[in-house]
Amino acid sequence: MNANNFSLRHLDVHTHTHFPAYDGDREDVMSRAREQGIGMIQIGSNIKTSKEAVLLAEQYNDGVWACVGLHPIHTHETFHDEHEGVEEPEEFDIEQLKDLSTSKKVVGIGECGLDYFHIKKEEDKMIQKKVFKDHIKLAHELKKPLMIHCREAYTDLIQIIKEEKEFLNECPGVIHFFCGTTEEAKDLLELGFYFTFGGAITYPKRKNGTDYEEVIRLIPIERLFSETDAPYVAPVPHRGKRNEPLFVLEVEKKIAEIKDVSPEIVSRIIIENAQKVFGI
Repeated sequence: MNANNFSLRHLDVHTHTHFPAYDGDREDVMSRAREQGIGMIQIGSNIKTSKEAVLLAEQYNDGVWACVGLHPIHTHETFHDEHEGVEEPEEFDIEQLKDLSTSKKVVGIGECGLDYFHIKKEEDKMIQKKVFKDHIKLAHELKKPLMIHCREAYTDLIQIIKEEKEFLNECPGVIHFFCGTTEEAKDLLELGFYFTFGGAITYPKRKNGTDYEEVIRLIPIERLFSETDAPYVAPVPHRGKRNEPLFVLEVEKKIAEIKDVSPEIVSRIIIENAQKVFGI
C-alpha cells in the first residue's frame, strides 16, 4: 500500500490490529488512524500472530511496524481470548523469531514477560521465567528493544531483569501497559526502561488499583509512550467498545492533562522517544 501521503504525528506503540477482531474492517481501522498521522507498532503474541504483525506492517511503506515474540500466557495451558485467535500453547522458537526479525519492519522483541493473573499451576511461573530470559538474550543478540508485558508479577520481573542485566541493550526496552507501583516504576527507570500507558489511565481511580496519575507524574515525559493495546481497554469516551489505534489520541490528551502540558508537546516527545528506542 502506498504511504507517500503519510506524515507521522502520533504513535500507538502497542496495538494488535492484525488480530481476528479486525477481520471485518481492518483496512478501515488502519485508514482512520493513518488519516490522523497515527503510526502503529503491531505486537505479536506467538509465532502465528507475530507473522501476521509483520505481514501487516509490510503492506505499508511507512508508519506501521512490528514486534515479534511469545506472550507469557501462551507458554502453557491458560486463558485464551477469541479476539486474538490463539488456542494452543507453544514453545519458544528462537529460530523462527530470528527469521521474522530479518524484516526491516521488526523494531522490537515481544510481547514477552510475566503474567501471573491466569496462572493455574506453580510450574507455569517457572516456564514463563525461562522464556522471558530467552527473550532478553534474543533482544540482546539482535540489538532490538524488548516489549514487556507484566501482570501481577513485577517483583519477579524486576529480579529477573537485574539478574540478566549483562544482556540488556543500552536502551533495554518498554514496559507495556505499566500497572505497578511508583517504587517499581523507579526500579525500572533506573534499569533504563521506558513505559507505555493506555486507555486505563482515563478511567476513574480504583481503590486498590495503580494510581496512574502519580506514576505518570513520576516518570519523565522523555521516557513515556502512548498505546491502545487494541482491541482491548478502550479509553473514555469509548470505554466498553472495541478499541482501535485512532483512540490513542484520547490517551495522549490524558497524559498531557496529567503532565500539565499541551497534547502537541506530548505527541512530539513521544515521536522523539520512538526514534531513540525503536529507530523509527
